[in-house]
Amino acid sequence: MTTNTLAAVLLASFMAAAVTTSGIVAISRFPRWVARNAVFFRAFAAGTLITVSFLHLIPESLELNSASPVYWLVGFGGLYLINHFLRLHLHNTSNLQRYNPGIIPALGIGLHSFIDGIIYTVTFNVSLFTGLLAAIGMVLHEFPEGIVVYVILQRGGFPPKKAVWYAIWLAALSTPIGTLISFPFINHLDLSVLGALLAVAAGVLIYVGGAHLLPEVEEEDNPYAVWAVAAGVFVALIAVILGE
Repeated sequence: MTTNTLAAVLLASFMAAAVTTSGIVAISRFPRWVARNAVFFRAFAAGTLITVSFLHLIPESLELNSASPVYWLVGFGGLYLINHFLRLHLHNTSNLQRYNPGIIPALGIGLHSFIDGIIYTVTFNVSLFTGLLAAIGMVLHEFPEGIVVYVILQRGGFPPKKAVWYAIWLAALSTPIGTLISFPFINHLDLSVLGALLAVAAGVLIYVGGAHLLPEVEEEDNPYAVWAVAAGVFVALIAVILGE
């Protein structure tokens, strides 16, 4: 089971890295197409992440650990605080920020991607099905994330080629790095601790879907984006029902 789990986690994390890289390459080569369609990737991923979290990850974590509601809040609030710190405090005080205004927000996205790698490890160690459900929405949200980090770096003053390579390192490769670092530790935890970590992961994914992706979708003001959200909800719902 350990070998199969490790293979599944690595496959998911490297697939996420590949999707992030495709978003980076797409925005660098086809900016008009990306500008028209990126909102639909965000919307679909938001619907999927929120549905999977509420209908599967939260109930599963509660079965493994009765204190899971505390850890849901830790995951949601913790990621909010990390984002708040990176966006406001470091934006105003870091010497790196004065050197280049794209570095700090890009590092924030890199941290997100690193956490994604840990989430893959946690969810797949609960069960292959739980990991697969989480991966559905997470992999899809990597495409717009790659776009965002490239745009941030380029607008911050990096030449296009450097922006591509730095974006790949920060937003793409950080995911499998997070997986490889966390797997040896999480693999030996008991079910109660694993349930707590799964609850934290659920809180993080709800934040990503509800507080990060959906507001960006609303800002686009695209009348068709709601159908992409609905499609994400539908796909995740069918996956959950079939897996029960």
